[in-house]
Amino acid sequence: MRALLGIASLLIVLAIIGVLAKKQLGGTASVVPGATPEASPQQQSQQLQQQIKQSVEGTLQQARPMPEDAPK
Repeated sequence: MRALLGIASLLIVLAIIGVLAKKQLGGTASVVPGATPEASPQQQSQQLQQQIKQSVEGTLQQARPMPEDAPK
């Protein structure tokens, strides 16, 4: 009887964890900023690629800080 109660408890806990995990993973749907809802997936992809390209180019254009020359 005790083993049956233990198994039932584990199944209940597992079900609760499953529901919580499903809620957490369901909330990870991301929206592309600046993309219009009526845009096709191809247009959204192109907009995202353009944003990433601009971000990378902007980062590459920034001057890298040089360390101060330490006395030897």
